[in-house]
Amino acid sequence: MRQFPLNSLTSKKPSLYLLNLKIRDSANNGDFADTLKIYSSMLRNTNVHGNSFTFPLLFKACAALTSLRDGTKLHAHVHQLGFQRDIFVQASLLDMYSKCSDLDSARNVFDEMAMRNVVCWNTMISAYCRCSRLMEAMNLLKEMWVLGFEMSASTFISVIAACADRRLGLSMHCCVFKLGLLQCEIPLANSVVNMYVKFGLIDDAHSVFYTMDERSILSWTTMIGGYVSDGNVGEAFNLFNRMRQMGCVSPDMVLFVKIISGCVEAGNLLLASSVHSLVLKTGYDGEVPINNLVLNMYAKCGDIVSARRVFEMVDEKCIYLWTSMIAAYTQHGYPAEALDLFKSLLRTDLKPNEATIASILSACADLGSLSIGSGIEYYVKSNGLASNRQVQTSLIHMYCKCGRIDKAEDVFTGVLHKDIAVWSSMINGYAIHGMGNEALKLFHQMRITESCNVDPAVFTSILLACSHSGLVEDGLKYFESMKNDYRIEPGIEHYTCVVDLLGRAGHFYLALKTIQEMPLQVQSKVWAPLLSACRKHRNIELGEYVAKKLLDLNPGNTSSYVLMANMYTSGGKWKEAAVVRSMMRNRGLVKEPGWSQIEMNGVIHVFLAGDRSHHRSSDIYKKLSELNTKLKEAGYIAEIDMVVHDLETEEKEESVKVHSERLAVAWGLIDTEPGTTLTIIKNLQTCGDCHSFLKFTSKVTGRHLIVRDGQRFHHFRSGSCSCKDFW
Repeated sequence: MRQFPLNSLTSKKPSLYLLNLKIRDSANNGDFADTLKIYSSMLRNTNVHGNSFTFPLLFKACAALTSLRDGTKLHAHVHQLGFQRDIFVQASLLDMYSKCSDLDSARNVFDEMAMRNVVCWNTMISAYCRCSRLMEAMNLLKEMWVLGFEMSASTFISVIAACADRRLGLSMHCCVFKLGLLQCEIPLANSVVNMYVKFGLIDDAHSVFYTMDERSILSWTTMIGGYVSDGNVGEAFNLFNRMRQMGCVSPDMVLFVKIISGCVEAGNLLLASSVHSLVLKTGYDGEVPINNLVLNMYAKCGDIVSARRVFEMVDEKCIYLWTSMIAAYTQHGYPAEALDLFKSLLRTDLKPNEATIASILSACADLGSLSIGSGIEYYVKSNGLASNRQVQTSLIHMYCKCGRIDKAEDVFTGVLHKDIAVWSSMINGYAIHGMGNEALKLFHQMRITESCNVDPAVFTSILLACSHSGLVEDGLKYFESMKNDYRIEPGIEHYTCVVDLLGRAGHFYLALKTIQEMPLQVQSKVWAPLLSACRKHRNIELGEYVAKKLLDLNPGNTSSYVLMANMYTSGGKWKEAAVVRSMMRNRGLVKEPGWSQIEMNGVIHVFLAGDRSHHRSSDIYKKLSELNTKLKEAGYIAEIDMVVHDLETEEKEESVKVHSERLAVAWGLIDTEPGTTLTIIKNLQTCGDCHSFLKFTSKVTGRHLIVRDGQRFHHFRSGSCSCKDFW
């Protein structure tokens, strides 16, 4: 703490003039801490005190350092030395207190001033505006007006920036327009443009912008950023191009941030490449925020290769750049690449932060890698991140997606202060595991124990839980409650869940009626779950109608053709199924191949149907043959209605015997001890025959089989499935 003693004078005093010069030079150079040290040393060693030239410099230093304690002590010196009535000292005192946010002291100084100039009035008004005390600022503004002071642009800039009411903002605009300040004062015009942008009145901002005789880079940045925020990216780029053609100003880093944000909004790869070229030409590619934004821009546009090139171009990578690249891989379906990059990060001197951990846990969830996910939890605990809510939420999500709902519950229980994301993650975990009642119970617990606001994502999980558990009445009740009680407008994901809920339960008329009552822009997105339900319930008549709707809306969607063909096959309409498959071939569409994976001792083994590429393929097929014999003895009968019709019955039975999940199970039985739980990840929905196979396998082997297919989790135990055959 600095000391400013008032010692007695000595007979020999150094020149105050020279000391003041030293203090002035220090303050002008921005060495404000040194400015105060010089004065403190001056008092201790020379017994020389400041004057009306010294104190404004000292108060300037206190204001820059926001050091209210030093400022208060110097104020006491001013009183003791008799400079409290000096207009320059008072003005600097007023500025110091206002910048240190001590408005009461600032107002006391202001009221004590015998003479006030425009600067003093502006300082006090600005202080009130910075502290969101707009009414006091307006009262002073009116008083200033009545007393006849000539108002400057500085008087209005802070008031306009603080306006939280459109009517008041418009009033201030009218006032400065009448005073003729807008055309000649660029900062004031910028403030008015920014005010209208803040209120979302982009046309009004546009009008002010085009009346400006001269524009700064801030003017262009504010207007371009306004168009981006308004969603009018095209106009933002038109304005940006006009600025470049005029050549009046050069883009700076802030403007590039706005422009890149526009590219992200538009998702236009050609536009993104052009902006990146300009960034390189202007030399801003060395700036950390710009590199990060450019990487995210390419990722948003779906160009992961270019995003990785940007990442590799940076020599000194910060943790934020690593995190952005890992997140880009994760979000675009490249979890293995995200994990490889994370391992590379661990070999550097950088430490992953909360966002990095959250992204890599999401990659583990997508990959279904429990061993890596558990290892990351150990890292989290060892590095003091275990109490971070973002990390905790990601851990819950990871364990749910890796089939360990019990571990997810342990993490959830350990979260002391749960926010909506934590609750939503656990509810969603119950939903995808078909634990509808547990999801509803947890939702009820959240509403009575927490004050967090319910958001649309929670209701998506609730409706999903009801859909996977056949809780039709509950699902419809919560859908209505979402709209009426919580005033949440349903989105596509909510409507999709409702149609899926009704379709799975066989309520086709109600599902169709629900779709027809939806907004038109939503209807095109929700026909697919109804077609899936038609296939499951073999409602071919309605299925044909739904399939036509889907194919008219999106003729290039492979899954619609596959669903339609499977629907015909399940109903024994082989000719119609063949026509649909022919349509797929003619359009050059290829069905996504089904695969299954199982993780053993940290190694992921992936199988395709009929796969013989595994190094122990012969052992796998031998084990599968032995298993099939035991299943037949236990009463298993192959369900072959979904197999291509031109095969004989025996051939059909053989074709389903080599589906990918069966090969994964066989390898799991070979490579683990009896009684070990096996977790299988499958990219597509499990067929009816494989579902039956897995039930019988769990019975004859005594194993707990956990299967995550393209729809949900199935837990097979002792011959039954957690889905209760409702899937």
